[in-house]
Amino acid sequence: MLQFNRQSVLLDMQAISKESALEEMAEIVVNNYHYLDSTNLYSILLEREQIGSTGVGNGVAIPHGKVEGLKEIIFCFGRSLQGVSFEAIDNRPVYLFALLLSPTNIASEYLQALAHVSTVLKQHTNRIKLLRSSSAQEIVTIFTPPPKKQ
Repeated sequence: MLQFNRQSVLLDMQAISKESALEEMAEIVVNNYHYLDSTNLYSILLEREQIGSTGVGNGVAIPHGKVEGLKEIIFCFGRSLQGVSFEAIDNRPVYLFALLLSPTNIASEYLQALAHVSTVLKQHTNRIKLLRSSSAQEIVTIFTPPPKKQ
């Protein structure tokens, strides 16, 4: 369901504003998926933020959008140690950024991925683990769903 690896994790974001956080997340994507354009991704993310903040509270933001020409669902994770003012619904800084991008034509899979990421981030123990993780692999493990029982 989620294509996610260590190269898609940024443990120490430098962003100090909502805009710079979105730019930094877009750069992670472009570094891993070279056929994408960071300016276009940034525009898509900014347009989504104008509808309403993706800062969902409890130090979490889930910026997301649909991208024309994308081949698969992309998930990237960023952590800000200092926190970013992100106009979150609880007006608190955001430390954990879960970026989800989807092709325009796979709504069902996209919603499943969004639900999975949201479920992981709703759990207080997972948010603590994500804040304390010392490696990208630990973060990948937290978001990797357990294997389905046969």
